[in-house]
Amino acid sequence: MTGKIKENIKDVQKQITEAAQGCGRNPDEITLVAVSKKKSVDTILNAIEDGVQILGENYIQEAVDKIEKIGKLRSIWHFIGHLQSNKAKLAVKYFDLIHTVDSLKLAKEINRQAEKVGKIQNILIQINVSQEETKSGTNEAEAIKLAEAVSHLKHLSLRGVMGMPPFFDDPERARPYLRKLARVRDAIKIVNIPGIFMDQLSMGMSDDFKVAIEEGSTMVRIGTAIFGSR
Repeated sequence: MTGKIKENIKDVQKQITEAAQGCGRNPDEITLVAVSKKKSVDTILNAIEDGVQILGENYIQEAVDKIEKIGKLRSIWHFIGHLQSNKAKLAVKYFDLIHTVDSLKLAKEINRQAEKVGKIQNILIQINVSQEETKSGTNEAEAIKLAEAVSHLKHLSLRGVMGMPPFFDDPERARPYLRKLARVRDAIKIVNIPGIFMDQLSMGMSDDFKVAIEEGSTMVRIGTAIFGSR
């Protein structure tokens, strides 16, 4: 399994490079987040040894248990799952970047917890571009208002937006949703809100990351293509 993961990482990195170069982008602009939810500590340690630098986790308690065993400094940790306000304290303690801030209530609680420990917490705003009831995220109309509100929270640093399209067998069908997410990020950027940085666009997973890169993604969240099916 160790060799397979190493092979998969190289293959994904190769596809990222090819997709970026194919649309005239610098591959170094794209960050690979290896999604390690439901994977064992040993599997994650193998991935780190094989070159994974950033790990994405979806479930707070599972992530905390693993990070405690692996060590926070062995990797950069991103939280990419739905976050409840009552788990904000743990998210602030363990994660470098929280991708899934979808309300002012949650942003205020993350800010409060970050202030307690003297941390500036990096966050992304999650946008529900498909308006699916099963997905979290604010809507496009509210995104700028949320970004403006977040700009006044001194212990948060807003870095960009995150989202995911519906699942399609054909990744081309995801393109309109990915394009829409990029437009939301750009719309917030154009407003030029003081104190926020809209340099990150977290979109693209194992099935559609090449299309996401073509549409401007700066962070791709890859699980299955690295670790295999869960």
